Amino acid sequence: MSSDAPRPAGRTGTGPPGIVLVGARGHGLHHRATIAQLAADGRCVLTAVVDPALVTETDGGVPVVADVTAARALGPVDVVVVAAPIGTHLPLTLAALEAGADVLLEQPPVTTRAHLRLLLEAERRTGRVVQVGFESLGSAALPALRDGSVVGPVRSAAAVGTWTRDQASWSRSGWAGRRRVAGVDVLDGVVTNPFAHAVATALALVGCRQAADVARVEVELYRAAPIDGDDTSAVRVTTTAGREATAALTLCASTEALPTVRVTGTTGRAVLGYTTDEVTVDGTTTTFERTGLLENLLDHRASGAALLVPLASTGAFVEVLEAVRATEPVQVDHPWVRWEGDGPTRRPVVADVEGVVDRAADRLALFSEVGAPWAHTARDDVLATLRVDGGAVATVLDGSGTVPTSSPRPYLHPVRTRAGVTVSAHHPGDHDWHSGLGIAIPDIDGVNCWGGPTYVHGDGYVWRDDHGRVDVVQAVQRTSTLGQELVWRGPDGAVVLHEDRTIAWAGDGDGDGDGWTLDWSSSFRAPGSSPVRLGGPGSNGRVGAGYGGLSWRFPPCDAVSVRTPDAVGEEAVHGSVAPWVEWAADFDGGSATVRVTALGHRDPWFVRVGEYPAIGSALAWRSPVVVRPDVPSVRSFRISVRDGR
Repeated sequence: MSSDAPRPAGRTGTGPPGIVLVGARGHGLHHRATIAQLAADGRCVLTAVVDPALVTETDGGVPVVADVTAARALGPVDVVVVAAPIGTHLPLTLAALEAGADVLLEQPPVTTRAHLRLLLEAERRTGRVVQVGFESLGSAALPALRDGSVVGPVRSAAAVGTWTRDQASWSRSGWAGRRRVAGVDVLDGVVTNPFAHAVATALALVGCRQAADVARVEVELYRAAPIDGDDTSAVRVTTTAGREATAALTLCASTEALPTVRVTGTTGRAVLGYTTDEVTVDGTTTTFERTGLLENLLDHRASGAALLVPLASTGAFVEVLEAVRATEPVQVDHPWVRWEGDGPTRRPVVADVEGVVDRAADRLALFSEVGAPWAHTARDDVLATLRVDGGAVATVLDGSGTVPTSSPRPYLHPVRTRAGVTVSAHHPGDHDWHSGLGIAIPDIDGVNCWGGPTYVHGDGYVWRDDHGRVDVVQAVQRTSTLGQELVWRGPDGAVVLHEDRTIAWAGDGDGDGDGWTLDWSSSFRAPGSSPVRLGGPGSNGRVGAGYGGLSWRFPPCDAVSVRTPDAVGEEAVHGSVAPWVEWAADFDGGSATVRVTALGHRDPWFVRVGEYPAIGSALAWRSPVVVRPDVPSVRSFRISVRDGR
């Protein structure tokens, strides 16, 4: 049954349709007000509320229940309004459809085309419909612009959004600013959430609604805030008809402005204020009416009125989400960000971001194409893929995708167990310079090859122009070994350290197939006739923070157990000297255990669990390591990666 054909109501009887609201807080309050108005007009009745955050039996006199099934015992469930977190959209909507209800689903509907297919199939199977909550698409301004009477046939639409977000906004929930939570894609960022309406409106204006209308999607994703998602991004969609829809968006503006879509037709240009339904052409502004999406859904049930935002019409938007999902956000480098406020009100402001957004929208361009100084578009090159019995267990990257103040260097990511559980992270929002598994040194005779601010005794962490990089001069790979010659450079490009690195990998050898081992050896040499001092915060006076050397940043994980042969727990293991350190935890996809054994040296272990998940071997815990011209300094490790605990 098509979503725009006349269809019978979901039940028989003379009473108004019963509505269940799933998600009563946040944007759910907006839906609650809309339902109350429609109920006052006799159009519907609010049967129940579903929200795990509510611990009372009623909410404003409306029963609070566990799910849609429980709501059916209280009255009719004809329409379910889903205003829950993004990661729950798929199961909640499927459950509502199977229960025989139509659904008003908040945007974005889902985050993958595979999940969209599941919902579309559920619509067909159940005979029910899903309307997606892109409220701006209910504006009469869109058909007025689309019919050619305002600026002629539309050729392009460019969304412009410059808002602000502070730390309190990103801390409001466990999924805010996250790309993935508990194994589920949420992709919370500027494109997919705050300005999702801007993107969807631009697509609709160029007639790009379904996935088949999309010829190409290009995205540039950046972040200045300490989040995993994007907060400053550009999108360009080219349609199969040759039109373009773009979006230039930021949550790091100096001030907020009403978002708009710049519409170009064959005879002129217009500006649509999609939140106010105002269209301005040559200085004259016209305000259009808007139809509410719940009201439209009720009309569809009663009389077969065409849905304004049927699920199938969001296919083009989901294609944008697929591009966002496939692209890791890049940090806006430190020199181009200033911070305002303190504590919960602390927020980043990207230099001249309003000007960059304006130019990108005007030219239908990406940020890198309009000269944004922070538009770092380089991506890591793969140096090698480590395989055990044919399965990939790690990838060696050259670090070219790292911004300069995060000290570009080669590293391993993703590192996986034999069963495919990823046990490494790179460029996390809290510390962009944490890169998978590798070697990083905070102080090489004053050069920061760790990344981020430099620790200065008495002043704390200070941003300095002292960042170096590590380049691979030569790499030789055989079946299960990789030899690399690396040079460590200062900010001026001068070589400050030589390294010869060898890694070898194999199955764990015990025949059970649930583990593999990595042997790592790094030999450091001074580049000239003078000794080189390798240090870090510990050797520079910060007690208990002697990180630097082998470092491993883990992805988010739970139930962490960290131990050595003699100590258990972060406090006991941190700073201890032991033959090995072991990290066991529950990761996305399963549990895993990592053990790092020191070979031929007794450096203390560095551990973080509470602040962020990481371990390392501290090269300069209290004192610097002196690398002499005639005597290489060697650090070797054997690493075991196993599934299970």
